[in-house]
Amino acid sequence: MTTSQDTLKAVKVEDLLNYLDAHLKANTFKDYCPNGLQVSGKTDIRHIVSGVTASQALLEAAHAQHADLILVHHGYFWRNENPCVTGIKRNRLAFLLKNEINLVAYHLPLDAHPTLGNNAQLGLVLGFENIRYTTDNHLIAHTTLDTAMTLSQLGVRIQKQLNRTPLLLGEPEQSVKKIAWCTGAAQGLMEEAIALGVDVFISGEVSEQNMHLARESGVAYIAAGHHATERYGVQALGAHLASKFNISHTYIEIENPI
Repeated sequence: MTTSQDTLKAVKVEDLLNYLDAHLKANTFKDYCPNGLQVSGKTDIRHIVSGVTASQALLEAAHAQHADLILVHHGYFWRNENPCVTGIKRNRLAFLLKNEINLVAYHLPLDAHPTLGNNAQLGLVLGFENIRYTTDNHLIAHTTLDTAMTLSQLGVRIQKQLNRTPLLLGEPEQSVKKIAWCTGAAQGLMEEAIALGVDVFISGEVSEQNMHLARESGVAYIAAGHHATERYGVQALGAHLASKFNISHTYIEIENPI
């Protein structure tokens, strides 16, 4: 935990949510899911548990840590999903409601925040400096290295920092200096990255067409893992909230090889 339990104060969930919505500019995003409070629980928040995805395993681990609020990147109620409260969805919601745990999720707003977001935090983890963004929504980050490296060397750095072997599409010895990235399942943004004149685009997942785009454009592609690239924004946001509101925060890692 980031704060001594002896000095903790409680923050009202409404105050916390108002701050989050404003700080992440949540209402400026057209997203695939609702951002903010998804399941209502206790009014007073002293301990936040954060994690990447609101799986049953995370819910149970958070409850064991006496969480008042669970903060995630991947929550519930995705566009076009079956709205019926049955099966896995019923079990998850029943667990949260029974234990009065708030579930708060931020998807694209958490990807894009210029300091706490997934793109910003992944850049820091990988040692990138002078991070810039393509548009106001910050969904593609990019930088230019002081010294070029090979695609293979960049792959080694990613494996070391993320503890996951990335998939490299491109010539191992090709030179990379200008790098773009977008965490998670952003393989569909590769053509936008190519238009920036980069040498390599990094995301989490990969699709069949990325191989052809890499071959025909000469721009390499790296699939570094959806979960692996999106672990850091929610940790940074949880730590930020703990410091600002004098509450405690624990990040729980639920292993996911995807």
